[in-house]
Amino acid sequence: MLKIDHLVKKYEGFTLDCSMEIKPGCVTGLIGQNGAGKSTTFKAILGLIHRDGGKVELFGKDVDEFTVQDKQKLGVVLSDSGFSGYLDVHDIVPVLANLYDTFDKSFFIKEAQRFGLPMDKKIKEFSTGMKAKLKVIAAVSHQAKLLILDEPTVGLDVVARDELLELLREFMEAEEERSILISSHISGDLENLCDDLYMIHEGKIILHEDTDVLLSDYALIKVSSSQYEKLDQRFILRRRRENFGYSCLTNQKRYYLENYPQIAIEKGTVDEVITMMIRGEKNYV
Repeated sequence: MLKIDHLVKKYEGFTLDCSMEIKPGCVTGLIGQNGAGKSTTFKAILGLIHRDGGKVELFGKDVDEFTVQDKQKLGVVLSDSGFSGYLDVHDIVPVLANLYDTFDKSFFIKEAQRFGLPMDKKIKEFSTGMKAKLKVIAAVSHQAKLLILDEPTVGLDVVARDELLELLREFMEAEEERSILISSHISGDLENLCDDLYMIHEGKIILHEDTDVLLSDYALIKVSSSQYEKLDQRFILRRRRENFGYSCLTNQKRYYLENYPQIAIEKGTVDEVITMMIRGEKNYV
């Protein structure tokens, strides 16, 4: 569906060098801190900024050879873009109809009404949640094969986020070959939606894992300094010095549960894995 091979973009003080693959039928999450390279990656994929190196393939075709027809297979939401504030929902219908041959007007209007968007109100008067919903509804209203969503839930309350995630699940369920690439700072969104996760830090992918594996096999081990010295450290990915001793990140939770029943082992969450991968010290055993 989408394959990125050493995508390079250089700025003063920052270099992106990213490789990823989004497979048909999968929802893939890109996670990382602000400034890690998420939005740069998305814009480079879409050709909105010049690439300094690497290769991007969409639907088995080099993105540099993409035609207008090819681009119609994409549904895109970018965090720093949207519709003119002087339009209303009715005004957007002919715009989308002219952009996409497969635009489904009745679906778009039905979903806008379903999510409580005022049809005759100027978009500049919309709440943050309304604007976010409108962008996602537009992205899924033309039979796209791949959604590329940069922080689609940022600034939304819990109910609005849940509504948007439900819309994305329905999009995936409607056709099994569809895919989504999504970035988000809200780990709960990714845990419940994504099949796999890529973690980016300072322009580099530092972790790729199936979400189920991350949630089932990753754990935080809390040990004193003396316990740490006696610990089999082969499966410790990162460690961090604490007042009580060490916090250690492992991807072999079962091994430590079976062999060290006396130590504290906590289930790893996406947030904890992010923190340990970025702030923790690499273990060189």
